[in-house]
Amino acid sequence: MKDLIRIRSLISADVESLLNQQVKKEATSSSIYLAMASWCNRNGFDYSSEYFFKQAEEERQHQLKFYKYILDMGGNAISPDVTGIKQEYNSFREVFEDALDQEVSVTQSIKNIYARCLSEQDYVTNEFLNWFLKEQREEEYKARRALELFEVIGEEGTGNWEIDKHVGKIKYDSEA
Repeated sequence: MKDLIRIRSLISADVESLLNQQVKKEATSSSIYLAMASWCNRNGFDYSSEYFFKQAEEERQHQLKFYKYILDMGGNAISPDVTGIKQEYNSFREVFEDALDQEVSVTQSIKNIYARCLSEQDYVTNEFLNWFLKEQREEEYKARRALELFEVIGEEGTGNWEIDKHVGKIKYDSEA
C-alpha cells in the first residue's frame, strides 16, 4: 500500500524529505523567536519582544504552509520535535545577531530545496518555493536593519532603549 501511495505522490521522496526538514526548520525558528521574545521581555525590551512574537507567528505560519503543501502533494508530512532552544543571551545585540543568522540559515535551506527541485524538474514545488524566497528577502532585510541599529545608534547610555523603540518600526518596501 505504501508503494501505491508513493506512486500517487507529486513529489519525490527526496524532495519530501527536504520539505519535512524545512517544516522542522520553520518550527525551530518559531521556537527560537519565542525564546528571544521572552528574553527581551524579561530584560525590559518591550518593542523587541513584540517584534519577536510576530516573527514567531510568521515562522509558525511558514511551517504550516510547508506542512500542508507536502500533504496536498500526496506526501507524508511529519510533525517535528523541537528541542534544545537557546533561552539566554549575553546581550541585547546577541539576540539580533542570532536572529540574522537564523534567517540566513532558513534562506539557504530553501535555496537548497529549490536547487534539488530544479535538478528533478519539479517546477510545481519551485513555484511554491518562490513565495518563500521573496519572504526570506524581506526577513533578512529586516534582521539586517535591526542589527544595523546597534551601529547607527550605539549601545551606550540610552542606546539600547532607543534601539528597542526603533525595532518595531522596521519596514520592508517590496517595491524597492
